[in-house]
Amino acid sequence: MRLRSLTLLALWGATVSAAEPGVDPDTGLRSWQTEHAGIQVRLTQISPNQARAFYLARGFTAAAVERYVAECVFMTVVRNVGDTPIQHRLSDWRYAISGQPPQAIRSKTGWDRIWKKLGENESARIAFTWAQIPATQTFAPGDWNQGMTTYNVPRDQPFDLRFVWRANGKTRSGLIEEVRCSNE
Repeated sequence: MRLRSLTLLALWGATVSAAEPGVDPDTGLRSWQTEHAGIQVRLTQISPNQARAFYLARGFTAAAVERYVAECVFMTVVRNVGDTPIQHRLSDWRYAISGQPPQAIRSKTGWDRIWKKLGENESARIAFTWAQIPATQTFAPGDWNQGMTTYNVPRDQPFDLRFVWRANGKTRSGLIEEVRCSNE
């Protein structure tokens, strides 16, 4: 486990941020939270059935919903727990399975191209956009936001997430290790 982490750290140049998983006793869903240098990031599993219900209720077709839940879905919370503003750009974040190169998180724009190709209606696409974590945001001390993120990884393989933010003109990064997708 540690060797894998060191390999990814060398590859990414990230700062380790330990995140112990918690488990919701009612749902069995796991979450990972870490706090480092003024930022707190939390990932909470969203089960495929939760994602199905959410997007079917917003007008997506069953085929589009199945396309979405084929990826791992997480509720992502970003919080400024420091005393200076921070900025994040989701396009800077990367995730990786051991032994594979890091990948960018699919953007809202990337998902919208898929939805248009599948013929999804505009109101469903707007609802989708509002439910995703913002692509960029500046957080004053105490500010926070949440939204969904997806990761194209097999359900049975853990992955690591490198999150990146800027504070005081410096780019910083942290790592959440051994994140696992919700089971079907």
